[in-house]
This record gives sequence, structure tokens and C-alpha cells, in this order.
Amino acid sequence: MEQKSLFSVISPIMVGPSSSHTAGAVRLGLMARNIYKNDFKNVKFILYNSFATTGFGHGTDKGLLAGVLGYSVDDPIIKEIFDRVSDVTYSYDYVEDISRHPNSVDITFDNKMTISGDSVGAGEIRINCINGFSVNIDGSYDTLLLMYKDRPGMISTVSDIIQKQKVNIASLHCDRSSKGGVASMYLALDIPVGDDVVEKVKQIKDVFFVTNIRKLK
Repeated sequence: MEQKSLFSVISPIMVGPSSSHTAGAVRLGLMARNIYKNDFKNVKFILYNSFATTGFGHGTDKGLLAGVLGYSVDDPIIKEIFDRVSDVTYSYDYVEDISRHPNSVDITFDNKMTISGDSVGAGEIRINCINGFSVNIDGSYDTLLLMYKDRPGMISTVSDIIQKQKVNIASLHCDRSSKGGVASMYLALDIPVGDDVVEKVKQIKDVFFVTNIRKLK
């Protein structure tokens, strides 16, 4: 049986001095990248509270950028990420807002999608909002996320496609802007679904966005 040190149990192997401000930042960036899925030319970060006031010294800004570019928490490139980026523009704003978690960030790709999340300690993270829709994604499950026009029968249609693949749904959550308006749904799954399932969901009437989010390692 593999032996683990106490350090590896309580905190991830990482580059940087702080699990919340550095490893958590990288993992938030990675999760945002997993959700957006598309190539991007511009990314904007709004850092809140402790992320804003002490994150600079802990490498939060570097960690977030490295994460959205696909680097892991233990990659030494994080320390020099600003010198390695040439094809993506990036910017940072710093805000105090007592309504937000102490280690909170908004990540916006190409002014098309904003993903909000928190670093909750020991490198763990939580995504809580995508384009204004409430979610609760912590990276511990493979997750299918879709956005669509709200109408009756959408939940049963999507869940039927997944269950035909013999994939168990661990949890399901929906949100909507208004009755008949834009809605979101995310399904945490015990095992990942294939691209064929994603394509089937994309073909459902009134679905305009689908992404298959792999759990974080």
C-alpha cells in the first residue's frame, strides 16, 4: 500500500507558498478552462478580498493564469508564467466585497463566459456561478453542464440519454433566469460520459451550450 506523508494528505504538492492562494488558484483556473473548453485570446480576472489583498505575494495571479492555460499545481512554469505567455492577453482587477468568499475570483473568457469560484482551503475549490447561473461544482465528479431555453421535459430528456448509457447521476441541479427564459442544468456523474452522449444532448431542441467537465485530479 502506498505510504503518504502528512504533508501530502493535508495539502497538495504544489509550486507556491499557500494552498489556498496558489494551489487553489491554479485549480480554479483549470476548472474554468475545463468548463469553457474553447480556445481564447483574452482572459480577465477579478480577485476579491484576501485574493485581492494578499494574493499577489502568494502568486495567486500567476496561479490563475497558469490554470486557465492548462498547467497543473506542481508545474515549475507557474513561477515564470508571465514570461511564457505571448498569444493570450490577460488583466487583473482587485475588489473588496463582503458578500463574496475571502478567496474568490471571477474569470471571463473573451467577454463571452464568466465563471466565478472560491478557493476554500487545502487546495480545494468550488465553482458557484457560470454566466449568472448558480452551480456548485467542486471538481470531485465528472459533470455534464448545459444551457438551454427553459421548457417542460428537458430534465427527463437529458437524464434518459445518460441513463441509457448505464451512468448513474449522483446529483442534478437546475437554474433559470425566468419561466421560458434561459436555463442551466448540471449533472454530477459517477463515471464520465463519452463524446457521443455530449453530441446527443447537443441535438436536443433548444439546447445551445453543452460541456463535459472532467473531474480534477
